[in-house]
Amino acid sequence: MSDEINNTDENNEINPNQDHQDHQSNTIALSGLYENWFLDYASYVILDRAVPHINDGFKPVQRRILHSLKEMDDGRYNKAANVIGNTMKYHPHGDASIGDAMVQIGQKDLLIDCQGNWGDPITGDSAAAARYIEGRLSKFANEVVFNADTTQWQLSYDGRNREPVTLPVKFPLLLTQGAEGIAVGLATKIMPHNFLELIDGSIQVLQGERPNIFPDFPTGGMADVSNYNEGQRGGKIRVRAKIEERDKKTLAITEIPFGTTTGSLIDSIVTANEKGKIKIKKIEDNTAEFVEIMVHLAPGISPDVTIDALYAFTACETSISPNTCVIKNNKPHFMSVNDILIENSKQTKNLLKLELEIRLHELQEKIFFSSLLKIFIQEGMYKHADYENAGNFETVVEVLNRLFEPFFDQFYRAINAEDYKRLIDKPMSSITRFDVKKADEQMKTLEDEIKEVKKNLRNLTEYAIKWFEYIRSKYAKGRERKTELRIFDKVEATQVALANAKLYVNREEGFIGTNMRKDELVSDCSDIDDIIVFRADGKYSVVKVQDKVFVGKDIIHVAVFKKGDERTIYNAIYKDGASSTNYMKRFAVTAVTRDKEYDIGKATKGSKILYFTANANGEAEIVNVQLKPHTKLRKLNFDLDFAEVAIKGRASQGNIVSKYPVKKITFKSAGISTLSRRKIWYDDILKRLNADERGRYLGEFDGDDKILMVVNDGSYELSNFDLNNHFDEKMIRLEKFIPTQVYTAIHQDNKTGTFYVKRFTFDDSAVGKRVKFIGEESKLVVLTNNDAPVASLNLLKGKSQVKEHLDQSLLEIVDVKGMKAQGNRLSFHTVQHIKLLTEEKDLSSSIKQDSSNENLQNKEHADATENTKSEANNANDVTFEITNPDDIQIDDKGQMGLF
Repeated sequence: MSDEINNTDENNEINPNQDHQDHQSNTIALSGLYENWFLDYASYVILDRAVPHINDGFKPVQRRILHSLKEMDDGRYNKAANVIGNTMKYHPHGDASIGDAMVQIGQKDLLIDCQGNWGDPITGDSAAAARYIEGRLSKFANEVVFNADTTQWQLSYDGRNREPVTLPVKFPLLLTQGAEGIAVGLATKIMPHNFLELIDGSIQVLQGERPNIFPDFPTGGMADVSNYNEGQRGGKIRVRAKIEERDKKTLAITEIPFGTTTGSLIDSIVTANEKGKIKIKKIEDNTAEFVEIMVHLAPGISPDVTIDALYAFTACETSISPNTCVIKNNKPHFMSVNDILIENSKQTKNLLKLELEIRLHELQEKIFFSSLLKIFIQEGMYKHADYENAGNFETVVEVLNRLFEPFFDQFYRAINAEDYKRLIDKPMSSITRFDVKKADEQMKTLEDEIKEVKKNLRNLTEYAIKWFEYIRSKYAKGRERKTELRIFDKVEATQVALANAKLYVNREEGFIGTNMRKDELVSDCSDIDDIIVFRADGKYSVVKVQDKVFVGKDIIHVAVFKKGDERTIYNAIYKDGASSTNYMKRFAVTAVTRDKEYDIGKATKGSKILYFTANANGEAEIVNVQLKPHTKLRKLNFDLDFAEVAIKGRASQGNIVSKYPVKKITFKSAGISTLSRRKIWYDDILKRLNADERGRYLGEFDGDDKILMVVNDGSYELSNFDLNNHFDEKMIRLEKFIPTQVYTAIHQDNKTGTFYVKRFTFDDSAVGKRVKFIGEESKLVVLTNNDAPVASLNLLKGKSQVKEHLDQSLLEIVDVKGMKAQGNRLSFHTVQHIKLLTEEKDLSSSIKQDSSNENLQNKEHADATENTKSEANNANDVTFEITNPDDIQIDDKGQMGLF
């Protein structure tokens, strides 16, 4: 295409007159038109539609809606349709966009006081039609968002009305509500933040500190903000639903991730169930005022694994990528949320300064005119002859200037003609009834207020801090953090995927897959598993599960591969093809490259596996080896114990068995695990068990060892040490279960208010069974595993309620009894205050004790009770103030009490 629309060939016979030359000089290239039009359109969309302004946090349509609400505000509710109609004076884009934007503002429950069905962002229900719902500005909006005196105005699109350039918002509204928009060439996605934390952050800014704020979502749930990156591009937030285990067959979703609805969440769970990722019996949506989605599990399905699978395969966990873009100085800027908060806090301070200056001017003007009027009346100027005989206003000004000249130094500014006009316009009745004493009192009040305003101007930072504290005291109720901040563990999909397929193998032909039903069944598997395959020639590989795939002939072992599995140990005896030497080795396969072949031996031609086993817990068997007859051999038959061979890397050569040919190897007897007992830690941040030395050490576990979990309602549950286990959010203790460990509990009867103390051992109940160890009508106050617990008590005795202090050994009150026993009364007097003086016992290195040793230990501890008081000074004191049973809480160490 030609660069110009009217391009002419130089050979064309056109008369070169002036008009033609002017026409050619005004020609615009077509590409230039596209470029200009596109830039104009992009700029318009960015500045006037999609991206919020940093000053007030509003997009233009939101700002115009609020301006209309203020314009129509008479204290009563207005139909949303009327507000939309009035807003169309300012917003030239139709009623639909205005209505949607108004509903979104109303659903955030901050600026609009709503009446009617405004929809529910949690369930996804839409609002009723605009003619049925009503709204008015909230008290917060009236106080924080508007001030006509500090607003900068501009003409509306048709020039008939005025609208604000930005609203004078004295609060970080942008960060409170969040924003999302797609423009041309860029987008913005700003997360909502907590109301109270923004106030604290603003105060930090005013005090010269840099804030550090994190999102808080109206839907609640949990969020991992470790990669938030202050809300800038490249950051990431992981959000999760809150899932409770109601019983071993039922899960309850009580809070959903931001950006989802109950409907979309249920759809994702149903889809995952249909695809075989999870297995549920049914799902019920009981959501009303609060979210409650009940997930009923199929028989035999683990609730702990299902919770992880819900996070891995459904919308119960989603990722959000923030992209904080705002309009600043009439241009889009990418900023961090902390920098935006700094800008907003400084803007609030400047607006407060401007309001104070305006107020100071108003007060000075009031005193100025009151003083002017007082002198005008007291000096009788209103009846001065020259004043009364003046023929025109100019003469009046000259006369009054002369009369007021002796008093000029009393005024803070010069008197102008407008001031004199106000004086002479005063009716004679108000002049004759002028009360000097009352006027002096009013001026004194005004002067006091001026002093206060000037003081605030001098101490502007403190005044701004008081403003934020005032907003907190008035509007913070019910705006506490809803989203729990937590670091999530990474859920490996392969570890929680439901075994929804079956793995088959054809060993001779070398095929494996899930669509080979006529061949040998190996095991159940999921459709995302990896499969490890060992062949007779000593080679092995890991492949992705498929319908049917060739992996090599003469397969001797095939199984689902678990990445990072250090407890599955492979025992092998193989012949090296080059030297014909026979080796034995033990090794684990923890990480390999998929579809790459590895060798058990030296990868020489003619190598062959003679014996092979896979042992899930590192078991080491004994085998019998028979050698082929040879003249140099005296012993042709001998036993080998794999327990004598060290576990080494998968690339190790192994130990020599014999340099002579092997006739046969047979299994002789099974062995025990040669792996050490598993060390387990509990990560209080991730709320999960681990073997990676993260968090609190629980001890070494093996076989049937169990973990004790105690809940604050006075119940307990035993679990195994599976790293996939989940634990109750209301858990107050988690430690290794020692059947002979004696615990001491103080609990209060809710009916009588009486406190009881009991000493007991937890029963070895079934794994996963929740059991109460205090009465149904009791409230747990103290639970300690110290063998000689001592409590400091403050008692009220007698009718006169005399206060008395007592350090009481709890061993002296009650002996060890059954777990269901109520125990003995802590005191027959009114217990006002409890202070536990003894530390918790570390059970991480404890071993099971014989019951015969328990009495001896109890006697030793009883003898040592007298020394406990002096040792208590070095203990961690825990204090309980007995005021109301409902005040019982849990401290950061997992101790229960009244704080």
